[in-house]
Amino acid sequence: MKTMTAIAAALLFAAPACAADLSVSDAFLRASPKVANAGAGFVTITNTGATADRLMGASADVSKRVELHTHIKDGEIFRMRQVESIAVPAGGKTELKPGGDHIMFIDLIAPLKEGQKVPVTLSFEKAGKITVEVPVLSVSATAAPAAAMDHMGHMAK
Repeated sequence: MKTMTAIAAALLFAAPACAADLSVSDAFLRASPKVANAGAGFVTITNTGATADRLMGASADVSKRVELHTHIKDGEIFRMRQVESIAVPAGGKTELKPGGDHIMFIDLIAPLKEGQKVPVTLSFEKAGKITVEVPVLSVSATAAPAAAMDHMGHMAK
C-alpha cells in the first residue's frame, strides 16, 4: 500500500503546472551589484488552455517587496511603472523580458549572486500559485541559457 501511495504522489507531482494549462520556462534573475536595492526577474508563461489568465503578483524571500512592472515611453525616455497584472492569453504565451514586462524585487535582503537559485512563487488569477526555482545569471544577462530548465513539473497550489 505504501508503494502505491508513493507512486500516486510521484505521478501527481510529475504532472504539468496546469490548473489553467500554464507552464513557466526560461526563468532567470539578474545578479545585482552589492549596492543595488532592487533586482529584476524574467519568465515565459505559456498557456495551452482555452481560457486567458493573468499574472497577479509574485513573492520571494530575497526582497521585502515584489512587484510586476512594465516599461513605458515618457517623451524620449523609457521608465518602469508598476502594473496590477500581466495578461496571459488563451493558447498563447507571455514573455517577461528585459526592456518589457518583468518582476521587480525591491529592497533586497542581500545582493543576488550569480549561480544562486531563488524560489519564486507566481500568483495567477485562475491557475493559482506556481513556484519555480529561478537561477541568478550575470548582471548583463538578457535571456535564459538555451538549456534553461522548463518548470512544467511545478504544480499550481
